[in-house]
Amino acid sequence: MNISNLGAKVTYTDNADKDFIPTNLGIGAMMRIDFDDYNTLGFVLDINKLLVPSPYSIENPKWDTNGDDVADWRQKTLFDGVFGSFSDAQAGFSEELKEFYYSIGLEYIYSKQFAVRGGYYYEHPLKGARKFFTIGAGIKYNVFEFNLSYLAPSSIQRNPLDNTLRFGLNFNFEGFKEGLEEE
Repeated sequence: MNISNLGAKVTYTDNADKDFIPTNLGIGAMMRIDFDDYNTLGFVLDINKLLVPSPYSIENPKWDTNGDDVADWRQKTLFDGVFGSFSDAQAGFSEELKEFYYSIGLEYIYSKQFAVRGGYYYEHPLKGARKFFTIGAGIKYNVFEFNLSYLAPSSIQRNPLDNTLRFGLNFNFEGFKEGLEEE
C-alpha cells in the first residue's frame, strides 16, 4: 500500500487558481513461485485511485455554489480533497468505481540475476482512457541492477508516454553492507 504525492496545491501559471498535485493511493499484491534455485515466476496486481476531487462540469448548475466564478472543487483544502475523493463523483458510486485504474504484470527471473517482464495498464474511457502494454528486462550484478522497459499503446487515445523507453538503475545498499561485513 502506498500514498504518493501528498502535498499542498500548486499553481502552474500566473493566475491565482491552485491545482491539486496527483495524490495517489496504490494497493498491490504479488505472488512469487520459486520452481527451483534458478527459476522464479511472479504475478502482480496493482489498483490505484487518485485522491483529488472530481471536477464538476460547466453544465452542472452546482459547480459554483458560492457565486465567485471559481469551481467549488478547486477551493477544497488538501484533506477535504483527499477524503472527499471517495464520494464526490457526479454520477455517484458507479462513477467512483470508474476512477480506479488497474495494472497486472508477470515477471520471470532466472538465477536471481536476469528478469523478463510484461504487463498491462487499464484506465476507464471516461477517466483518461489510457491503455497500454509494457515489456521489459532487467539484469542484476552484485549490488547493481539495471532495468529497461517499453510502453506500447493499445488504444487510439493519444498519451505522452506512448512508445517510450524507460530505464532504471538501482543500487542495493543492504547487499553492499553485507559485502563489507564479509571482508
